[in-house]
Amino acid sequence: MSLAVAGRRPVLADLIARPTDRARAAALDAALVVAGAAVVAVLAQVEVPLWPVPVTGQTLAVVVVGAALGARRGAAALVTYLVAGLAGLPVFAGFTGTIAAITKPSFGFIIGFIFAAFVAGWFAERAWDRRPVLAFVGFAAASVIPFLFGVPYMAFILNTVLGKGLGIEAILAAGVTPFILGGIVKAALAALLIPAAWAGVRALERRSGR
Repeated sequence: MSLAVAGRRPVLADLIARPTDRARAAALDAALVVAGAAVVAVLAQVEVPLWPVPVTGQTLAVVVVGAALGARRGAAALVTYLVAGLAGLPVFAGFTGTIAAITKPSFGFIIGFIFAAFVAGWFAERAWDRRPVLAFVGFAAASVIPFLFGVPYMAFILNTVLGKGLGIEAILAAGVTPFILGGIVKAALAALLIPAAWAGVRALERRSGR
C-alpha cells in the first residue's frame, strides 16, 4: 500500500516505523487493520446513559480508528469488523455476532461505518485532525455517513421485510432524532482525542530534538 498519494499527510499510524520489505510492510498494515477492528469491537460494548437514548462508543471508535489509520486502512478495519460479526464473533453491540444481523434494522449503520471511517481518514490525511475545530468539522461529517446507509436500510427492513408500514417521520424518529446529541458529543470527543495525540507527538519530538 503506497503512501505516496497526492495531498496526503501522515496520520498517527504512519508514525510507526514502516519496514522497507514489502511483505513486512503488508503485515504491519494487516496488524493495524485488525487492531482497529478490535478497538471498534471493544467500544461497541460501552454504553453511556444519554438523553433521549443511551449511546454506545461504536461511532466514536469508527471515527477515531479512521482518523488514526487513514482512509484505506480505516475502511479495511471496519470491513474486518463487519465480516467478523457476520462470522459469529461477538463484536457487535451487546456482544452479538451472527449472519442473521443482516436482517436487523440497524445493520445498515454498520455498513455505513466502513465509509465513515474512510471519510474520517480522508480528513486526517489532509491534516484536519491536527486542530480541534477542523477535526470536529471533519469528524462530524464522517458521523453523518452511517445515517445515509442506516436509515434507508432500516426503512427497508421495517416496512418491506417486517411490514410495519412506517412513514418517513416515524423512521426518522426511530433512526435519526434520538442519536443527534450523541453524535455531536462523540464527534467532539474524537476532535479532542486525536489532536491531543498529535500534540503529544509534537511534544515528544521537541524533547528529542527532532
